[in-house]
Amino acid sequence: MRLFVALELSDSVRAAVRELIGRLQRARADVRWVRPEGMHLTLKFIGEVPEDRLEPIRAALGGVASPKPVTLEFRELGYFPSERRPRVLWAGIQASDNLAELAAQIESALEPLGIEGENRDYVPHLTLGRFKSPKRVDNLQEEIAALASTEFGRIETGEFYLFQSKLSPAGAQYTKLHAFPFVRS
Repeated sequence: MRLFVALELSDSVRAAVRELIGRLQRARADVRWVRPEGMHLTLKFIGEVPEDRLEPIRAALGGVASPKPVTLEFRELGYFPSERRPRVLWAGIQASDNLAELAAQIESALEPLGIEGENRDYVPHLTLGRFKSPKRVDNLQEEIAALASTEFGRIETGEFYLFQSKLSPAGAQYTKLHAFPFVRS
Protein backbone atom coordinates (compact mmCIF):
# COMPACT_ATOMS: atom_id res chain seq x y z
CA MET A 1 0.00 0.00 0.00
CA ARG A 2 1.22 3.49 -0.84
CA LEU A 3 0.24 5.80 2.04
CA PHE A 4 0.40 9.45 3.05
CA VAL A 5 -1.05 11.74 5.71
CA ALA A 6 -2.78 14.97 4.66
CA LEU A 7 -5.29 17.71 5.39
CA GLU A 8 -8.33 18.09 3.13
CA LEU A 9 -9.16 21.32 1.30
CA SER A 10 -12.53 23.03 1.42
CA ASP A 11 -14.78 23.11 -1.64
CA SER A 12 -14.30 26.89 -1.87
CA VAL A 13 -10.49 26.59 -1.98
CA ARG A 14 -10.77 23.84 -4.62
CA ALA A 15 -13.08 26.07 -6.70
CA ALA A 16 -10.67 29.02 -6.47
CA VAL A 17 -7.73 26.81 -7.48
CA ARG A 18 -9.75 25.29 -10.35
CA GLU A 19 -10.50 28.80 -11.62
CA LEU A 20 -6.83 29.81 -11.27
CA ILE A 21 -5.58 26.76 -13.17
CA GLY A 22 -8.15 27.41 -15.91
CA ARG A 23 -6.75 30.89 -16.35
CA LEU A 24 -3.11 29.76 -16.26
CA GLN A 25 -3.75 27.06 -18.86
CA ARG A 26 -4.38 29.84 -21.39
CA ALA A 27 -0.61 30.49 -21.38
CA ARG A 28 -0.19 27.06 -23.02
CA ALA A 29 2.97 26.36 -21.03
CA ASP A 30 4.20 22.76 -21.10
CA VAL A 31 2.77 21.91 -17.67
CA ARG A 32 0.99 18.83 -16.38
CA TRP A 33 -1.70 20.41 -14.20
CA VAL A 34 -2.89 18.82 -10.97
CA ARG A 35 -6.60 18.02 -10.76
CA PRO A 36 -8.12 20.25 -8.02
CA GLU A 37 -10.41 17.43 -6.84
CA GLY A 38 -7.30 15.40 -5.93
CA MET A 39 -5.50 18.22 -4.13
CA HIS A 40 -4.66 17.99 -0.45
CA LEU A 41 -2.02 19.37 1.88
CA THR A 42 0.45 16.56 2.53
CA LEU A 43 1.78 16.39 6.07
CA LYS A 44 3.80 13.19 5.66
CA PHE A 45 4.45 10.90 2.69
CA ILE A 46 4.83 7.41 4.11
CA GLY A 47 5.35 5.47 0.88
CA GLU A 48 4.93 1.76 0.20
CA VAL A 49 4.18 -0.38 3.26
CA PRO A 50 2.83 -3.93 3.61
CA GLU A 51 -0.87 -4.08 4.47
CA ASP A 52 -0.14 -5.64 7.88
CA ARG A 53 1.51 -2.34 8.93
CA LEU A 54 -1.71 -0.38 8.46
CA GLU A 55 -3.05 -0.94 11.99
CA PRO A 56 0.19 0.08 13.77
CA ILE A 57 0.29 3.21 11.60
CA ARG A 58 -3.33 4.03 12.49
CA ALA A 59 -2.61 3.49 16.19
CA ALA A 60 0.47 5.74 16.08
CA LEU A 61 -1.39 8.54 14.28
CA GLY A 62 -4.27 8.31 16.76
CA GLY A 63 -2.01 9.76 19.46
CA VAL A 64 -1.26 13.00 17.57
CA ALA A 65 -2.93 15.99 19.26
CA SER A 66 -3.04 19.79 19.25
CA PRO A 67 -4.88 22.21 21.56
CA LYS A 68 -6.38 24.11 18.60
CA PRO A 69 -7.36 23.67 14.95
CA VAL A 70 -4.94 24.50 12.13
CA THR A 71 -5.66 27.64 10.10
CA LEU A 72 -4.45 27.85 6.50
CA GLU A 73 -4.53 30.81 4.12
CA PHE A 74 -3.76 29.98 0.49
CA ARG A 75 -1.93 32.80 -1.27
CA GLU A 76 0.85 33.65 -3.68
CA LEU A 77 2.47 31.52 -6.34
CA GLY A 78 6.02 30.26 -6.66
CA TYR A 79 8.31 27.73 -8.27
CA PHE A 80 10.52 24.87 -7.17
CA PRO A 81 13.48 24.99 -7.42
CA SER A 82 13.43 28.56 -8.85
CA GLU A 83 11.60 30.87 -11.25
CA ARG A 84 14.46 30.62 -13.75
CA ARG A 85 14.44 26.80 -13.76
CA PRO A 86 10.91 25.86 -12.75
CA ARG A 87 9.99 22.21 -12.26
CA VAL A 88 6.93 22.76 -10.04
CA LEU A 89 4.41 25.62 -9.79
CA TRP A 90 2.91 25.94 -6.32
CA ALA A 91 0.46 27.99 -4.30
CA GLY A 92 1.85 29.12 -0.96
CA ILE A 93 0.23 28.60 2.39
CA GLN A 94 0.38 30.88 5.39
CA ALA A 95 -0.39 28.60 8.32
CA SER A 96 -0.96 28.87 12.04
CA ASP A 97 2.06 27.91 14.15
CA ASN A 98 0.64 24.55 15.06
CA LEU A 99 0.80 23.22 11.46
CA ALA A 100 4.57 22.67 11.67
CA GLU A 101 4.10 21.17 15.14
CA LEU A 102 1.43 18.83 13.81
CA ALA A 103 3.70 17.66 10.95
CA ALA A 104 6.56 17.13 13.43
CA GLN A 105 4.31 15.10 15.75
CA ILE A 106 3.25 12.90 12.84
CA GLU A 107 6.93 12.33 11.95
CA SER A 108 7.74 11.45 15.58
CA ALA A 109 4.76 9.10 15.89
CA LEU A 110 5.77 7.14 12.80
CA GLU A 111 9.55 6.91 13.35
CA PRO A 112 9.30 4.08 15.94
CA LEU A 113 7.56 2.06 13.20
CA GLY A 114 10.63 2.38 10.98
CA ILE A 115 9.17 5.13 8.79
CA GLU A 116 12.00 7.52 8.07
CA GLY A 117 11.72 11.19 8.91
CA GLU A 118 12.29 13.97 6.41
CA ASN A 119 15.74 15.52 6.06
CA ARG A 120 14.36 18.93 5.07
CA ASP A 121 12.12 21.49 6.74
CA TYR A 122 8.39 21.19 6.27
CA VAL A 123 7.26 23.78 3.68
CA PRO A 124 3.48 23.80 3.26
CA HIS A 125 2.35 24.34 -0.33
CA LEU A 126 -0.14 23.12 -2.91
CA THR A 127 1.39 21.73 -6.08
CA LEU A 128 -0.54 23.21 -9.00
CA GLY A 129 1.47 21.74 -11.85
CA ARG A 130 4.72 20.10 -12.92
CA PHE A 131 6.69 21.45 -15.86
CA LYS A 132 7.34 18.93 -18.63
CA SER A 133 9.64 21.38 -20.44
CA PRO A 134 10.48 25.11 -20.34
CA LYS A 135 8.30 25.86 -23.39
CA ARG A 136 6.21 29.03 -22.96
CA VAL A 137 7.22 29.52 -19.31
CA ASP A 138 7.46 33.25 -20.06
CA ASN A 139 3.79 33.22 -21.18
CA LEU A 140 2.83 31.59 -17.89
CA GLN A 141 4.84 34.11 -15.88
CA GLU A 142 3.08 36.95 -17.74
CA GLU A 143 -0.30 35.39 -16.97
CA ILE A 144 0.65 35.12 -13.27
CA ALA A 145 1.84 38.75 -13.20
CA ALA A 146 -1.53 39.87 -14.61
CA LEU A 147 -3.55 38.23 -11.83
CA ALA A 148 -5.58 40.69 -9.77
CA SER A 149 -5.15 38.59 -6.65
CA THR A 150 -3.21 35.55 -5.60
CA GLU A 151 -5.37 34.69 -2.60
CA PHE A 152 -7.36 31.47 -2.88
CA GLY A 153 -9.18 31.15 0.41
CA ARG A 154 -8.84 30.11 4.02
CA ILE A 155 -9.68 26.99 5.97
CA GLU A 156 -9.63 25.92 9.58
CA THR A 157 -9.52 22.22 10.39
CA GLY A 158 -9.08 19.95 13.37
CA GLU A 159 -8.79 16.70 11.43
CA PHE A 160 -6.20 15.00 9.22
CA TYR A 161 -6.48 11.83 7.15
CA LEU A 162 -4.53 8.72 6.24
CA PHE A 163 -4.80 8.25 2.48
CA GLN A 164 -3.96 5.43 0.15
CA SER A 165 -2.60 6.42 -3.25
CA LYS A 166 -2.94 4.15 -6.28
CA LEU A 167 -0.93 5.20 -9.30
CA SER A 168 -2.34 4.70 -12.79
CA PRO A 169 -1.74 6.10 -16.30
CA ALA A 170 -4.79 8.35 -15.74
CA GLY A 171 -3.20 9.82 -12.59
CA ALA A 172 -3.14 8.98 -8.92
CA GLN A 173 -6.35 7.88 -7.23
CA TYR A 174 -6.67 8.76 -3.54
CA THR A 175 -8.77 6.90 -0.98
CA LYS A 176 -9.33 8.10 2.60
CA LEU A 177 -8.61 5.20 4.90
CA HIS A 178 -9.05 6.88 8.27
CA ALA A 179 -9.84 10.28 9.81
CA PHE A 180 -7.91 11.58 12.84
CA PRO A 181 -9.47 14.41 14.87
CA PHE A 182 -6.46 16.03 16.53
CA VAL A 183 -7.86 18.92 18.58
CA ARG A 184 -7.64 18.02 22.24
CA SER A 185 -7.20 20.39 25.17
